Amino acid sequence: RVEAAFPYCESLSGASRPVFGEGPADARLVFIGEAPGAREDETGRPFVGAAGEKLDQIIGAMGLDREQVFITNILKARPRENRTPTIDEIEACVPYLQEQLRLIRPEVIITLGGPATKFILQTSEGITRLRGRWGAWEDGDLRIPVMPTFHPAYLLRNYTTETRKQMWSDVQKVVELLGLAKK
Repeated sequence: RVEAAFPYCESLSGASRPVFGEGPADARLVFIGEAPGAREDETGRPFVGAAGEKLDQIIGAMGLDREQVFITNILKARPRENRTPTIDEIEACVPYLQEQLRLIRPEVIITLGGPATKFILQTSEGITRLRGRWGAWEDGDLRIPVMPTFHPAYLLRNYTTETRKQMWSDVQKVVELLGLAKK
């Protein structure tokens, strides 16, 4: 059970294991989602289910490999019944995410979906209004550009030409900022 390795939030104690994230410590790009799902809880790895496959496709279309980016979530363990995280759960996990960002010091962060975007940008605006507009995560002297976009799970549920164009437009802004060549 998670409480042995991750004792900071009792409400996450139903999870099997923590999912801290994965990727290189010097990643130029960090993806941040909301919380691990069932497959992530089983494997201890972020974004390994259907949404993870879609994210892998997006990363590849950007001209990168999954091994070149850091992928994590705000929550480091799966909430019971895969429900929306509570404020207490987010606050319990935030120090881990902040420390990850301080250590990695990425050039860009892509937030995936409303909860991650709202937390990182400290806003209550919804993802449909925020997506595609640059923001920033600030911590002391650290200021990292943030590109909010849809969560891959949302894209799978709403696989329309419009949502695909919007997400592609969002990631193209990151490709341009990082100077990546398309594959």
